[in-house]
Formats: sequence, structure tokens, C-alpha cells
Amino acid sequence: MLVRPEIPQNSGAIGRLAAAAKARLHLVGPLGFSLADRYLKRAGLDYWPFVDLRVYRDWEEFDALHQTLRSSSFRYFSARAQKTYLAADYRAGDYLVFGSETKGLGADFLAPHANSAYRIPIFEPGVRSLNLANAVSIVLYEGLRRTNFLKDE
Repeated sequence: MLVRPEIPQNSGAIGRLAAAAKARLHLVGPLGFSLADRYLKRAGLDYWPFVDLRVYRDWEEFDALHQTLRSSSFRYFSARAQKTYLAADYRAGDYLVFGSETKGLGADFLAPHANSAYRIPIFEPGVRSLNLANAVSIVLYEGLRRTNFLKDE
């Protein structure tokens, strides 16, 4: 799930990733681009027909449509979280929630979810964050590995 994504190329690459992993992609607005954006389409190549995409005007619309979800189904990812993504207890059906490229999820949004918030370690102090598409790739495949979706063939 991307909350307020801003850069179409990142969302396009994440759409392609979601298609490859057979993962549903939730885009929670406001979006910083149009879904018809040529950069979004180019980054996703011709894989968009394979993306299980759900789009919501804002977090309130998502929340209203999914009120039956348990808070334990959500894993939030932020460069400012205390625990690493390796400490997360991934389960099939989890929502992996990422924020915008420039603002992340925001302190106010994350505060009530601190126990379910995780970060990807960055070892160079001069680097503030990873590219959003890279971060989603790392976390999604770790979640797939931990829930036994990745099996030796």
C-alpha cells in the first residue's frame, strides 16, 4: 500500500513488482500524478493488466471501506521507525504500508502505530532514505519468504 505517492515512476515500478509477486497494490491518495501518466505506464511497462490495483481518494475512504480489518494486519514502514523490517511478524494477507517519497507516512500518522512500524537499516548517516520502489521490493519479498510463498522449485 502506498499512501500519498508522488512520483509516477516509483508507483509504476511498484505496480510491476506487485504484478510479479501477485500482490494487491493499494494506492491511497491524494496521488501526486494521474493514473494515465506516461511515466507510470512506462515504469510498469505492459504489466498493468496484471496489477490487482485498488485506488482510494484518501486514508479516510480506505478506512471506511475496510473497517473490519484488524490493526494487527498492518505493517508500517518508515525510515524513522525503531525496529527493523526483520523484526516484523509477517503473515499472509498483511497490509504493508509505505508513505510518500518526500514525507513518508508522517509522525502523526505513525504515532498510534509505533508497535507495528519498521525501518530498513541505512548504514551511511548521510543517506536519509531508500528509493520507495527499492524499499517496497525489500519488504515485500521478505514478507513472501517468511510466509512460505517463496519455495524452492
